[in-house]
Amino acid sequence: MSKSNDLINAINNHNPFKGRLVVKDHNVWGQGFPDEASLNAHASNAVYNAIEEVRSGQQKVVGITITAERGLGKSHVISRIRHRLQVDGSALFVYMSQCNNLNRIKAEFLNTLANSLKQIGSQNVSQWQELAAALINEAFNKNYTSQQLINQFPGALAKNPKVVEVLRDKVLRIKSDIQNPDIITAIIWTLSPDPAYEIFAIRWLAGGNLPQTKADAMGLANISANDQEAESFNTVRQILDLISDYKPIVVCFDEMESDHCNEIGYTAQQVTAILAKDLSDKIKRGVLLTSIFPDHWIHEVKKLSNADSVVDRIAEQVIDLKYLNSDDVVILVSRWLEEFYQEKGLTPPYPIYPFDEEKLRALGKEKPIVRKVLKWCAENFKSGISDVIEHPVEAAYNQQIAALETTIQDYMENKATLAQALRLAFTTIKGEVLENVQIVDIIDVQVKAVDKGYLDFKIVGKENGKDVKIAVAILQESGGLFVQAALKRLIRYKDFDLTRGCLVRSKQISKGATKAQNYLSQLLSRDLGGEWVLLKPEDIKPLLALHFVMKGREDDELSEDQIIDFIRQKRIAIDNYLIREILSDPSGQIPKDAIDEEIESSNITLTEVADVVSVGSDDLFQES
Repeated sequence: MSKSNDLINAINNHNPFKGRLVVKDHNVWGQGFPDEASLNAHASNAVYNAIEEVRSGQQKVVGITITAERGLGKSHVISRIRHRLQVDGSALFVYMSQCNNLNRIKAEFLNTLANSLKQIGSQNVSQWQELAAALINEAFNKNYTSQQLINQFPGALAKNPKVVEVLRDKVLRIKSDIQNPDIITAIIWTLSPDPAYEIFAIRWLAGGNLPQTKADAMGLANISANDQEAESFNTVRQILDLISDYKPIVVCFDEMESDHCNEIGYTAQQVTAILAKDLSDKIKRGVLLTSIFPDHWIHEVKKLSNADSVVDRIAEQVIDLKYLNSDDVVILVSRWLEEFYQEKGLTPPYPIYPFDEEKLRALGKEKPIVRKVLKWCAENFKSGISDVIEHPVEAAYNQQIAALETTIQDYMENKATLAQALRLAFTTIKGEVLENVQIVDIIDVQVKAVDKGYLDFKIVGKENGKDVKIAVAILQESGGLFVQAALKRLIRYKDFDLTRGCLVRSKQISKGATKAQNYLSQLLSRDLGGEWVLLKPEDIKPLLALHFVMKGREDDELSEDQIIDFIRQKRIAIDNYLIREILSDPSGQIPKDAIDEEIESSNITLTEVADVVSVGSDDLFQES
């Protein structure tokens, strides 16, 4: 086959612009979009300069707000900053782009902080592990790399089961202002190469509870569900203090749009701005970067009762992004195509092939946004006629599926996101008859304030002429008290007008949680006829992908009707195992494959690695 044919086939079969109009969370953390650093360089350079001012001690905290209309490139700039920091290591990076519960913004931010720090940093280990190594090196006056400490960890733990406690106490001698020593304990546990320990440590740092046996083994105290919001910001402050002693931190709030308000009527943008202001007051060293639409900035943030105080802290610099001109359009498209042809090992006749430069420059005269240019390229990237007609939602859906290959575990503990994904799927099959149930409606369960947050939604339908009202509760928490409280409500059929309760969960319920076990037995009994549907990543993944596509539909220039048509056409919801199991006749059985968190899931047998070779003759853990 000739090189020209290779080029034509590559263009006809691989459109690098399709489904890539918008920078998503996974693009910020993982492989980003092709970036032309000259576009809106004034914005990213302002952040780099602010980081340097903080690093050099000229300023302690810098607040920068980027204002731009949808599609102008805010998230592109943020992605550029994250990838630059991952290379040069000048600061740690935290990225928040959504909030499921505006009334618990501090708990949500703690979760964001913990999950951001588990992303890979400049040393090819997680940012948590960078921090852990920095704390230990300072305490012992050493200069170990993070990887050296990770390599030593299993052997050290085998030789001395209390090594984490010893290291924690040594660190606390130099960090005496830390109020909760468990924070240090959990950070040190992130050095474990055993995924079980690392996952549980980060879950605890995110404000979650652990199975009691794991909490006891790791020396971590679970916090009651009632205290989590109150404790969250205190934990955030202590973590940020530890980071600030080591490096500046860049905290970025992006795309914090929502149709909802909190209990006192503040919008998502106002709640975010207030949180950023509170962080500015508490953080030792860092840059707060807020991305917002101009209308929201003017009509919401600047209308707050304490607007002057908020603006002074989060917007020392207000930066507007620029529309593209003709030169910018040609440069942008050239950069995208350069990466595409390099990946394919092909050499085009000219850099912007198969596009015509005059058409690109004409597009630039309209002063377009980045998204408009990429959309035009996606529609016009062709060299011949293709017989394949792709559904307009296909590319966005496939992109989300690909991202979830590596991020699915980030959402397996997120009750709100899981519930939203399931609810969307059920909504798209209203009117259908599935497992002998005709689905009439999907509604909220009407509860009193004390019962909120436990039951996620109700499926209303008809089965053999009889009313069916199924309450669905996604319950991934490990803590016995929360599990007990949720199950107690799931069996109150009369109070909540139910005919069946359905628990959706991936984990076993602790045998020591006797009250929870009792409620579970009642749920699965013949009298109540409830169900436990096993939650597996492979079953929820397509539903999560659909949820994220629906959530970002405006960015992808898709309509709700198009997405619902795609779901129905591809039978993604109607053929989904979870959907069918929730509706099917209850088995009354506990799923056999439910994960037992009480069992050590380590792939490492500590006694077998007790003789791990220490790094050099000066073994930190020996000294400890």
